[in-house]
Amino acid sequence: MYQTIVKEIGPMAQAFEADKIVILFGMQAPAELKEISFLHQVEQGAEGNAIKEGGALIIDGQEFQIDKVGSAANENLQTLGHISIYFTEPEGEVLPGAVFASPHTYPIIQEGSKITFK
Repeated sequence: MYQTIVKEIGPMAQAFEADKIVILFGMQAPAELKEISFLHQVEQGAEGNAIKEGGALIIDGQEFQIDKVGSAANENLQTLGHISIYFTEPEGEVLPGAVFASPHTYPIIQEGSKITFK
């Protein structure tokens, strides 16, 4: 299990709601990426791959199934705190840092939100 808490929301992070994309980044993100990201701090890290196809993504009680995981998503999450979560169907090749989840509903995320992968 991997659990993290949203500490800050960049002023442009919600701009991706129409595209149903959530960009997560650790607190050390460069300034230009902080603008578009939900910045989080790890509460409980995971050994190995916390994000798995068929696994669960839970955001403050909102539960999603993980449908696809890019080849670098777990490594990026562990090292940079960065992944892009798409609440849509993948079209074509899945980008290395991408995670696709369903149902295809954009989640409610606010400062203090708890995000869990299990």
